[in-house]
Amino acid sequence: MRATINGRTVGYIERGSGIPCVLIHGYPLNRMIWRAQWEGLADVARVIALDLRGFGESDAVNAAAEISTFADDVRAFLVARGVRGRLVLGGLSMGGYVALAYLRQYPDQVAGLILANTKATADTLESKANRAKSIALAQASGADAIVKEMLPKLLAPQTYASNPALVARARRIMRRATVPGIVAALGAMRERPDSIPTLLKFERPTLIIAGAADQLMSAADAEKMKRAARDSALVTIPHAGHLTPMEQPEAFNRAVARFLRRVASQS
Repeated sequence: MRATINGRTVGYIERGSGIPCVLIHGYPLNRMIWRAQWEGLADVARVIALDLRGFGESDAVNAAAEISTFADDVRAFLVARGVRGRLVLGGLSMGGYVALAYLRQYPDQVAGLILANTKATADTLESKANRAKSIALAQASGADAIVKEMLPKLLAPQTYASNPALVARARRIMRRATVPGIVAALGAMRERPDSIPTLLKFERPTLIIAGAADQLMSAADAEKMKRAARDSALVTIPHAGHLTPMEQPEAFNRAVARFLRRVASQS
């Protein structure tokens, strides 16, 4: 599906009914990482997954962006789709950064928060330097160079070695990214603020999901978010790397379904 929001095309999918559950993909991915979720969770929520600017079917913008820019894009899309009450907001990796920015900007809208394979702290100096290198790589060699560099890190080593169909699917998703989208996303992630204070203020339920074999986000990152969020649960999924909803969709969906039912009962 596609919608025109503020003159730009936004790709999205919507399934089910009930409490809105808005899912935000990571970098350099798109909404297709959530296929198992909109298929498996539509009986417990109104599942909405959208493409961020420059990814999937959403138009790129040839301009720098802050992480708050992506959150504002999500808000404009939801208003256009008639989602005006409280919702459950979920994000994976960069999508988690966007979800935290949305919470910071629109706290009264969020009834529950799902943070998957992400962290709440800002980039270190080393991470900032690596973002700059990736920007230069994308500008010089295109999106395929980013795919080649990142793909082995996104999946658990066992998954990467034994599930060629999933590897190929992840590669296809990543190759839909545009260079302007990659550059804007990297710049926004590099300059994003520390969101631990945002979590400390959040009093509603938070579900933190980690992959036991995640090569990009550590167990310490997940524990730090759990300590900061007042009403939180941490689920670590075995045999999963950075892409838990794709690598272990059944385990991911079980955890999210329980969470959605809980939040819906409190709303």
